[in-house]
Amino acid sequence: MTDELVRRRVAVIAAGAPPAALAAKAATSTIPIVFVVGFYPIEAKLVDSYNRPGGNVTGVHLITSPLGQKRLELILELVPNARTINMLVNPTFPDTEIEVRDVQAAAIANRRQLRSVNASTVAEIDEAFAAIADQHADVLIVASDPFFLTRREQFAALAARHGIPAIYPFREFVAVGGLMSYGTSLAGAYREIGRYAGRILKGEKPADLPVIQPTIFDMVINLKSAKALGLEVPPTLLARADEVIE
Repeated sequence: MTDELVRRRVAVIAAGAPPAALAAKAATSTIPIVFVVGFYPIEAKLVDSYNRPGGNVTGVHLITSPLGQKRLELILELVPNARTINMLVNPTFPDTEIEVRDVQAAAIANRRQLRSVNASTVAEIDEAFAAIADQHADVLIVASDPFFLTRREQFAALAARHGIPAIYPFREFVAVGGLMSYGTSLAGAYREIGRYAGRILKGEKPADLPVIQPTIFDMVINLKSAKALGLEVPPTLLARADEVIE
């Protein structure tokens, strides 16, 4: 798809996920590219730095993976008696190892056991939830991954079917029945790349547009899902929620 865009000599390429950003970067060094990614864009060699991206690429770094520790803290606040924590990850995602490492450190600090479960296909998601249910895990942390986001209805349905309290990286999971999320705003990120694309079309260069990093992180709770799981959300947690879905 990126090769086709390059052949058409489009004015700007908007890349809405890490695979798209990497493919676009590999396909052209001249057409401006504006990305939304959750992994670290410098380490992935998309840009030279946040303030001066250099080259033809800039965009939004969602800062998703570093929030894994906070998600663990929040799900333990909702389910304080949880001892065994499962983390569902996509082993093909570039930031998986870093995110698991950070959550593992937080689990050890909270004297909890963390198990990682892999899934990188639709069928493997079903298998992963069945394995998590068989292991009688108390709670689940879903890692940040664009493939998981496309399967959010499947995640919410499986968590409800197996009775697993889960926390997700984006509001979109909770909007379709997931229990709880903590992370950056995807809608806000896409607005930002639209704004950058507009500035580039007016003559600005990607090299001069700093990579945007969000400063606001939202916690969303679905009370209907909590009730179905037999969970009572503590008033202190409800008071801190940015959005409560009833």
